[in-house]
Amino acid sequence: MKIVNSKTKYKEVVVPKLKEVFGYTNPMAIPVIKKAVINIGIGKLGKEKEKINEMVAVVRSITGQRPLMTKAKKSISGFKVREGAEVGIKTTLRGKRMWDFIDRLNNVVYPRTRDFQGIKVSSVSNDGDLNLGIKEHIVFPEISAEDAKFIFSLQVNISTTAKDKEQGDLLFRTLGFPLQDKK
Repeated sequence: MKIVNSKTKYKEVVVPKLKEVFGYTNPMAIPVIKKAVINIGIGKLGKEKEKINEMVAVVRSITGQRPLMTKAKKSISGFKVREGAEVGIKTTLRGKRMWDFIDRLNNVVYPRTRDFQGIKVSSVSNDGDLNLGIKEHIVFPEISAEDAKFIFSLQVNISTTAKDKEQGDLLFRTLGFPLQDKK
């Protein structure tokens, strides 16, 4: 069996399927994946620089690029957060790195995830974007479970140019994302 990467599959399988189902005549109207954003909320680890540095190193090894530290826009006393305090780590993938990340997500990460039942249909937003969480960062092949000092989760948002949920759902299903069946 020939292994095909996601970008090739998009061009050869997904585009004709979307044209057939939705009747696109203009090739620029066909939904395409714009970017993938990987985000980690630091939460209560704000003061623990060693753990934050490990999280930054993990995101860097997973994505292949240096992540950005997100800062609080305003102070919230209930959460003991001050304006300008570091509250998260994020990185945006586009182009080749994005397609490589999507390949790893579908071919390596999901099969290695414990008790994985598929992605819920509700993870596709009304705008056709996919929002999902990965509970353990050690499912990525770049991370050694023995070397991980602690386990944390991360959020992945995959943005598309789809107009609605139906277009986004079909795009992700034909691309090979393991979405659960509609009930």
